[in-house]
Amino acid sequence: MTAKRVLFLFSDTGGGHRSAFQAIRDALEIRYGDAVTFDAVDVLRECRWPFNKQPELYPRVVNTSKLLWALMYHSFDGKRRARLARQFIYRNNRRALRRVVAEHPADVVVCTHSVIANPTFRAFLTLEERPPFLTVVTDLVTTPSFWYDPRVDHCFVPTETAYRRGLRLGMSPSQMQITGLPVNPHFINSITSKDEARQKFGFEADLPAVLIVAGSEGMGGISKLVPVLDAQPLDAQLIVICGRNAALKSQLEGREWNNAHQVFGYVTNYDEMPQIMAASDVIVTKAGPSTISEAAIAGLPMIISDRIPGQETGNVRLVTENDAGIYVPKPEKVAELIVDWLREGPERLQQRADNAKRIARPDAVWEIADSVWDWANRPKFARPYAS
Repeated sequence: MTAKRVLFLFSDTGGGHRSAFQAIRDALEIRYGDAVTFDAVDVLRECRWPFNKQPELYPRVVNTSKLLWALMYHSFDGKRRARLARQFIYRNNRRALRRVVAEHPADVVVCTHSVIANPTFRAFLTLEERPPFLTVVTDLVTTPSFWYDPRVDHCFVPTETAYRRGLRLGMSPSQMQITGLPVNPHFINSITSKDEARQKFGFEADLPAVLIVAGSEGMGGISKLVPVLDAQPLDAQLIVICGRNAALKSQLEGREWNNAHQVFGYVTNYDEMPQIMAASDVIVTKAGPSTISEAAIAGLPMIISDRIPGQETGNVRLVTENDAGIYVPKPEKVAELIVDWLREGPERLQQRADNAKRIARPDAVWEIADSVWDWANRPKFARPYAS
């Protein structure tokens, strides 16, 4: 039997789009082995300027000017505005998008990025026959209009709220499937006991561990938060993950610390990250969907210290309304809250941990992978009209 070809479309504007497709890819590989092959394209990289610069520009904008990002986000959100933006992107990148389609044959296409979904789908419509086109929504609650295209074949959404928004934007109920956000199966399988994880990394065995995560790109105001938090006489250890932000890591490693601590750079989701989460008792993080989903699976109470306006606003509600954590954007308040949580004792922390686990969807990646496999085995679609 010829192996089925799965083409993933993504872009590295933030780490969630890549981690989503890698999670699905790894689940497919575990489940179906040599019966499936993979290809992946960062579509924005293939486009004309300024679209091809978005992977570099995105973290700069959200780090330095949240107001500018909020204006951009809301300017293009909405059914009509999203449609006009999609048309603009396609018309200015038609040749590049058709080249991507021609150079990457597939039995099924899985898109994990909202902005590129519709323009790339339009390029597939120019083929005499096209593979099924599926989208995986990687925003948890406040989902941009770009995600919802009533012409795609199937759309995986992470929450009931995301599903209802899709209905309002013209998607049919049968077109969408509520699964949760895909978390890599290797992450889930690598979660160990707290004692085992602490021993691996040399953490203090008897001190509560506060994990501070800056996201894959090192965002989230960690450089301001850590000094304020470390100024407290904590009966705890601080674990800081700086992501790809080498300057932040160097800055933190060079400071004088008052509390027990360890500083990490970029860690993989396959091994180190799940074990670091297993070793921790509380996580302080920005409201990124991937980190929230992983923390929920690991049973970590969350202190949300930052969010990107627009697509991460609803993530805060998801955490706070389920008593899985609290949103505290000011460093001084974060420090006070951590002190209060530690004073409450392990029973209350365990309650919050149990609440976090209740919003977890560890089977999401398997549901999506099995559905992708099903679509890969279906016939291709003949072109109904010229695009």
